[in-house]
Amino acid sequence: MNALLEKYKALTEREQKLVVVSAVVVVIALFYFTIWSPLNSALDKEKQLLDNQQSLLVWVKDSAARAQQLRRSSSGKRAFSGSLPQAVNRTTAQHDIEIARMQPQGDELQVWVDQAPFNSVLDWLKAMENMGVVILQADIAEADAPGYIKIRRLQLGKA
Repeated sequence: MNALLEKYKALTEREQKLVVVSAVVVVIALFYFTIWSPLNSALDKEKQLLDNQQSLLVWVKDSAARAQQLRRSSSGKRAFSGSLPQAVNRTTAQHDIEIARMQPQGDELQVWVDQAPFNSVLDWLKAMENMGVVILQADIAEADAPGYIKIRRLQLGKA
């Protein structure tokens, strides 16, 4: 350190001012490039992330409100009145679905299907829901043939 101080004192006054100004510029540049710039870019990234999260929150709240509104409007559907087994037999015949087993349990009905086309099952379940039948539980598995499923247990009830 003393050697640097002696070299500094050996310089002319103009050179000493130039060294001091250069040292200040180097210190400012080091501060900017090692501390200020990384902090500033990290803050910008976090601000962008916060904006994205806030827009996602707004979207989720809007979607939740829309879902609740749809639930309220769909809950106004007429309730199913009639025999669940008859409705199931009629609608499965329309959609070419063979029922393996059907078991009534009070106001509910359990249905088993060994193999049926996936799209036909979806159409059948949609038709049942449109009639006012509620799907309480469903245990569905992939069948051996491609595009076919097994309904291990489907529990239907009245709305």
